Amino acid sequence: MIAVVSTMGMTAVLGGCGATGSSDVTLRLVAADYGDSAANSSQKYWDKLARAYEAQHSGVKIDVSVYSWNDVDRKVKAMVAADKAPDLAQIGSYADYAAAGKLYEAGDLLSIPVQADFPSQLAEAGQWNHAQYGIPFAASTRVLFYNKTLFSEAGITTPPTTWTELAADAEALKANGVKYPYALPLGPEEAQAETMQWLLSGGSGYTDDTGTYTINSAQNIDTLTWLKDELVGKGLTGPTAPGKLNRATAFAAFADGQVGMINGHPTLIKQAEKKGVKFGTVAMPARAGQSTSTASMGVADWMAAFKQNGHADQVGDFLNYVYSEKNVLSFSREYGLLPVTTSASQAMTDSTQPQDKQLRPFLEQLPTSQLYPAGKTSWAAISADIKKQIGTAVTSTGNPTTVLTRLQAEASLADSRTSTG
Repeated sequence: MIAVVSTMGMTAVLGGCGATGSSDVTLRLVAADYGDSAANSSQKYWDKLARAYEAQHSGVKIDVSVYSWNDVDRKVKAMVAADKAPDLAQIGSYADYAAAGKLYEAGDLLSIPVQADFPSQLAEAGQWNHAQYGIPFAASTRVLFYNKTLFSEAGITTPPTTWTELAADAEALKANGVKYPYALPLGPEEAQAETMQWLLSGGSGYTDDTGTYTINSAQNIDTLTWLKDELVGKGLTGPTAPGKLNRATAFAAFADGQVGMINGHPTLIKQAEKKGVKFGTVAMPARAGQSTSTASMGVADWMAAFKQNGHADQVGDFLNYVYSEKNVLSFSREYGLLPVTTSASQAMTDSTQPQDKQLRPFLEQLPTSQLYPAGKTSWAAISADIKKQIGTAVTSTGNPTTVLTRLQAEASLADSRTSTG
């Protein structure tokens, strides 16, 4: 990426310190919070980075507002609707803003070395209408975490590789008094992620290879029916209804030793280690006959730059600084996430630091993982609908076919109204 120059504390070669001009400019950045407590809030990360940047650019101030993932996308949407768009928003989607003509293209802002440093998979996922508007900011993949102590106490000697084994292990954990044999967070915080991981492990997903929504495919209906009947219906997902259980709560329960198994991303490593939990990780189990290698889910969060305030030069210069190898590694290490640049990923792969070694299994999955259909302008709305509705599909009175068919109809209608790129 910008490698040597940026690690020396300078801005990117093509970004140029002079690009900011002499007049004072304040850039407003809205970002999501990746911390799990006030002590490691993303506000602290951004404030430190902003002050370091301002020290080198006397004419630019960076005003940062950080919100939880429950609120950040809604906050930005409201700002844009009120014609008060921030200069930068680090959020979960970008395509609807790109389609509305509100965003700068990445190539209009970033230096060539920075733009070239994004892996092709992530750069392509950031495209709308064949141009990159979504700038990847953080990435992760998912694996199954299991509590080694609880497994041993329940007489389980090996982690599951199939759904059948997972259900049998959950039964054994429940019989041994484990509160959450398998934690299934389908609450509004991140239900779209837990759902997608299960749909992939069942042989389908939200879209097919052409990008067409397949939410109510036969495989997806079978997947949610299995979850309802074999896990939720048998009391193997704990005392909290999946639709009411958020990811953060489920992760905290795992770190407290109350969860036998959970689908998790790298940030769970730090949480579990802080509490002394002995855990292992394996690929997410798949339906019998389905390869786990095709069931890996990747997640990318995005940086979007809004045109409204017209600060292209300053925004581009700041982003070149943000995406230096040093800063990408710093963020990734702070929050246990995967770097979104090739140079930082290689540095992490080559590193001998224990925390970097722990992330290698996740890094290895990223190139072949499947991402959300973020390039579809309809995805932000459909993702929000999934968060609201999917938990009802696995309740005792829920109907997976009905819920998935309703979501499919909403997705198809949304797609018919917009250009998907």
